Amino acid sequence: MVGMNVLWIFAHPEQRSLGGALRDEGLRALREAGHDHRLSDLYAMRWNPVVDGADFRHDEGERLIVGAASHRAYDAGTLSEDIRAEQEKIAWADALIVQFPLWWYGMPAILKGWFDRVFVKGLAYGVRGPDGRTLRYGDGKLAGKRAMVVLTAGAPEATMGPRGVNGEIDDLLFPLQHGTFWYSGMSVLPPYVVYGADRVPAEAYEAHAAALRKRLAALPTEEPIPFRRQNGGDYDERLVLRPDLLPGRTGLSVHYAHPHDEATQEALTDTPAAQEAPAAPPDTPAAQHSPAAQDAPAAPAARGA
Repeated sequence: MVGMNVLWIFAHPEQRSLGGALRDEGLRALREAGHDHRLSDLYAMRWNPVVDGADFRHDEGERLIVGAASHRAYDAGTLSEDIRAEQEKIAWADALIVQFPLWWYGMPAILKGWFDRVFVKGLAYGVRGPDGRTLRYGDGKLAGKRAMVVLTAGAPEATMGPRGVNGEIDDLLFPLQHGTFWYSGMSVLPPYVVYGADRVPAEAYEAHAAALRKRLAALPTEEPIPFRRQNGGDYDERLVLRPDLLPGRTGLSVHYAHPHDEATQEALTDTPAAQEAPAAPPDTPAAQHSPAAQDAPAAPAARGA
């Protein structure tokens, strides 16, 4: 197997955290598998997360329209040096690993600022094909690359499942996995999640590390999350899902192509097991790739080690 170039983006303020230990395990596993890697440790880099006119060498006397200014600067090669350095890493990479703790149901601000500043118009959005169509949601300049989230969450797994009080993990990650990775063209692998991260006993650490190593061993070949392509025929001219696909269904799960399509559902309901079983939850099976939940009292999902 040919080695991959992997960019690992790490957003945690504490090197000695569970996240820091898993990062080191992951980078070691990549090396042992013959992959090359680069690390963007945002806190160690003291990454500036704030978008402003200096990113684009914008004239302060003129109104700043961020999308247009970023597009001009991207095309002209005049983005600020720190942004260009990260974009060069992305261009080099075959895969991006984005690792962070879940804070208030999202990523730390420093990581959000990395995406805000680096994923500019002309690179990650505002890209058009030869026929003039906008290339996004499965197409774009980042098509052909893979992306995967490595996440630590404070809550037990059950609370982030289909009926859990914290909301389903795939829904919480949808803005990043679908709205950023997939939007910009990347294939998205199911996330690797450690639940109950603030209460992982020392004796359980190796199981989590081994599970991460196993996921990374499959990085070149693992089946991506089956999001629907915008230009693949499933959406009408208004970019709304065709009425014959999953009629009557709404919500985030309709944007997964399998196993939610009508033909697949009909085939499944023809089996005796399907007829006897309760309806399956409508989201992707990413939790199958996650370690088991810890037997610990519930903690806020907003914090992960």
